[in-house]
Amino acid sequence: VIVDDGSTDETGRIADNFARGVRWLQVVHRVDRGFREAGGGVIEAFDDGFAHIAMLEWDFIVKLDGDLSFGPRYFETLLDLFENEPSLGIGGGDVYSVKGGAVELERQPRFHVRGATKMYRRACWEAVGGLLRAPGWDTLDEVKAHMAGFSTRSFPQLRVMQHKPTGSADGTWRNAVKNGRANWIAGYHPLFVTAKCTRRIFRRPYFLGALGVLTGFVQGYLSQTPQVEDRELIRYLRRQQINKLMLRPTIWR
Repeated sequence: VIVDDGSTDETGRIADNFARGVRWLQVVHRVDRGFREAGGGVIEAFDDGFAHIAMLEWDFIVKLDGDLSFGPRYFETLLDLFENEPSLGIGGGDVYSVKGGAVELERQPRFHVRGATKMYRRACWEAVGGLLRAPGWDTLDEVKAHMAGFSTRSFPQLRVMQHKPTGSADGTWRNAVKNGRANWIAGYHPLFVTAKCTRRIFRRPYFLGALGVLTGFVQGYLSQTPQVEDRELIRYLRRQQINKLMLRPTIWR
């Protein structure tokens, strides 16, 4: 299922032309909402697509962004990894993008699977209960998976090229602020956010990214932006974060 989320370019027409004569391919067109909605918008689009296959028999479901490329055996290899690890609930490849003319790995914790490319085992999907329409959804689904006894992982042997780097639509500062706001909404522990910002001081763009994350988090607190309603989820996430700060075993390993 290809979801055209109100594109104002030729995306919809290209998808329709490609789908002609392909029985297993369906294009879903959504009306342009006229604004960007961090987190919630992409899940609305996904849910619209999922509604067209929800009643079918399936063992795995994949969420993919439209700006990715990968090798011809990507899904075959990923399915083999799921088969060899019955506890694996969410998996995907490492995401790369071109920055400054060089191909760079978009670093993340090993338990994290980028929102652009996620494969879910059905039992895990049902335990997670679908995706939250909120910033940080692509971490919260993994936390819920671990709460249910599943593992989540990105695999370095699977390379995915993202042709539009994460956050490029917003710019460095706005993307950092958005990230901090997402951390607030997801219920991150303030000490963990402080440590995260301290670490980011020494990463490019120096200081700017750290200040943006802290700004977004504090703005969320001061405005009392609603957080996710699952308090058990927040408590579990915060315990994991404190354990990481204390160098104890966590989902971060």
